[in-house]
Amino acid sequence: MIDVIVLAVALSMDAFAVSIGLGAKKYRDTKLIALKVALLFGFFQAFMPLVGYFAGVGLGQYIESIDHWIAFILLFLIGAKMIYESRSEDTTEDISHISNYILLTLAIATSIDAMAAGFTLSLFDAPIWLSIISIGMITFLFSYIGVFVGFKSGVWLESKAEFIGGVVLIAIGIKILWEHLFS
Repeated sequence: MIDVIVLAVALSMDAFAVSIGLGAKKYRDTKLIALKVALLFGFFQAFMPLVGYFAGVGLGQYIESIDHWIAFILLFLIGAKMIYESRSEDTTEDISHISNYILLTLAIATSIDAMAAGFTLSLFDAPIWLSIISIGMITFLFSYIGVFVGFKSGVWLESKAEFIGGVVLIAIGIKILWEHLFS
């Protein structure tokens, strides 16, 4: 279960980074924005890995001998993408008004990587529903807090959160590969 929590924290770093950027906009109703962001990001960050998990289970018998390599490659690519994106411009910089449509779009965009990571959930020893609920709740919490962090401190922490999340995903991929090759 520790692996699932570490994965959930790493996946939530994308949502956390975007939440910081949204909070830095300093809208009047910060609590409402934080709640909307947390609900949408938490839901999609939980739903997308579930889709990835069922895709992985469906393919399980065909890829069982290389599933650890696929998990490693997916987590490495997602982590590398997060590290790369941490070096680029603020994704929320151009958003002048936070509409429900924009929040929905950001929630889906930050959770697409989680769908690929969901494929790896079948390799953990935790029940899928507990894993999905953990991912959703941790993302909810990080997103909610992220809006307030951004409101108080601006965007300086945004890229650091995304970078750390990327490094952790790569580390999880290496751990999965190591356990399957050397255990």
